[in-house]
Amino acid sequence: MSAEREQRGDGAVVSTLDPAQPEEPGATIPELVIISGMSGAGRSTAAKCLEDLGWFVVDNLPPELIPTMVELGARSQGNVARIAVVVDVRGRNFFDNLKGALADLAAYHVSRRVVFLEASDEALVRRFESVRRPHPLQGDGRIVDGIAAERDLLRELRGDADLVIDTSGLNVHELRAKLDARFAGEEEPELRATVMSFGYKYGLPVDADLVVDCRFLPNPHWVPELRPYTGTSEEVSNYVFNQPGAKEFLDRYTELLQLIAAGYRREGKRYVTVAVGCTGGKHRSVAMSEKLARRLSDGGVETVVVHRDMGRE
Repeated sequence: MSAEREQRGDGAVVSTLDPAQPEEPGATIPELVIISGMSGAGRSTAAKCLEDLGWFVVDNLPPELIPTMVELGARSQGNVARIAVVVDVRGRNFFDNLKGALADLAAYHVSRRVVFLEASDEALVRRFESVRRPHPLQGDGRIVDGIAAERDLLRELRGDADLVIDTSGLNVHELRAKLDARFAGEEEPELRATVMSFGYKYGLPVDADLVVDCRFLPNPHWVPELRPYTGTSEEVSNYVFNQPGAKEFLDRYTELLQLIAAGYRREGKRYVTVAVGCTGGKHRSVAMSEKLARRLSDGGVETVVVHRDMGRE
């Protein structure tokens, strides 16, 4: 793999991969991670975490130079095997070139992932106010104006991301733990799943890829002897799965997820978050999440279970 430079109509010089040039003997194409997301959502923390894990990290690299960075890594004789590139709104003039750069990489079968860091408007405003800094896009307006402009700018990239992490309720150490869990391993699994129970009264998880509703099942909250327990208890689990439709739902949704997982693998997607909801996130969704995670794990998908709202009542 090699690159050539060409001049665009606006005068900018960009680097493109040159298919006419043979790959250098012994060249190893490095693995690539694109880190992006909302300003204030933790991009710097994510970059430092990957750097600590041995990744070569480049901050604020113009997207059209990403293929050149990958080529230089390929020439390093294995010394730069993993590259992480931070792309943010400081380089907003280059965002139009990101899709083209990623298309160039795909043509050469470069293993790449896009990690998008998300946070609620309230969390972002609080973080900017705490450090007394303006949002990069607010101009003469308010912080919320800058956040809205950035969300609009990044909407397509978020939709194409392989991994979306909502940092609204995470501190620095919890975010690092999430990234460690996904990038610290020597070998990446084909697909990793997070099954997350939640309560609708606390809002939908913004980082969920798939959302399923368990409120069609009777609520153990209204059974006095079950109310104090959670869905992790045998008593509540037995009650939930003895209800009409519960076992059938688990069977059919597992089959659907297996079909989706196969498609994700074909498309190179390595992470999926399945959110299972009920009213309060304590009984039905917890019991269903536990069973669903076990089914996925038995099917060869590395799975973790997170009970977002259990204990909040």
